[in-house]
Amino acid sequence: MHTTTRRTALAAAGALAVGTLAAVTLRRKPVPTILTPAMAESVDLQPITVMHPTDPPAPLPAATFNDADGKPHSLAEFTGKGLLINLWATWCVPCVAEMPALQQLAATLAGDDILVLPMSSDRGGAEAVAKFYAAHDITRLPIWLDPKGAAANIWGARGLPTTIVIDRQGRERGRLEGAIAWSTPDSIAAIRGLM
Repeated sequence: MHTTTRRTALAAAGALAVGTLAAVTLRRKPVPTILTPAMAESVDLQPITVMHPTDPPAPLPAATFNDADGKPHSLAEFTGKGLLINLWATWCVPCVAEMPALQQLAATLAGDDILVLPMSSDRGGAEAVAKFYAAHDITRLPIWLDPKGAAANIWGARGLPTTIVIDRQGRERGRLEGAIAWSTPDSIAAIRGLM
């Protein structure tokens, strides 16, 4: 019986050591993803038709997010504008794959008073996002930050990327999970129609 107890204790100690190593590994700062052509081809950009409509449309719970300078903001500041909130991170391959199309969508919709707010949850903050933007020629998207994914959590995002469509009355109209083909005529028409 004494041997069994010792073995049990050793097994528990080994499991604890493995768990600690895994936790330390997961807590490392994620490395920004450089999108290679092979990676881009491996991600299937979904059509806008995968959107889950929000019925009835409803305001999102209050949450704050930061600009590139670290100043806090809220959705109330954007009243009267259509919003596409894209929750993402530089280390998320599907997020990275949809960024060029998201940038094209932002440029197309700018004249319609519809804003794209890409909110990064990167631990490296604005510096990590700025480096990513420079490496991928992302020049039409602003830097918005969701430190520690706090707003994403409040808004019920289940993973990255998640995009929430907000109409000009400040109500959620739809939600998309995964990488989307944002720059297609169908996507552009659908977003305009929800505003």
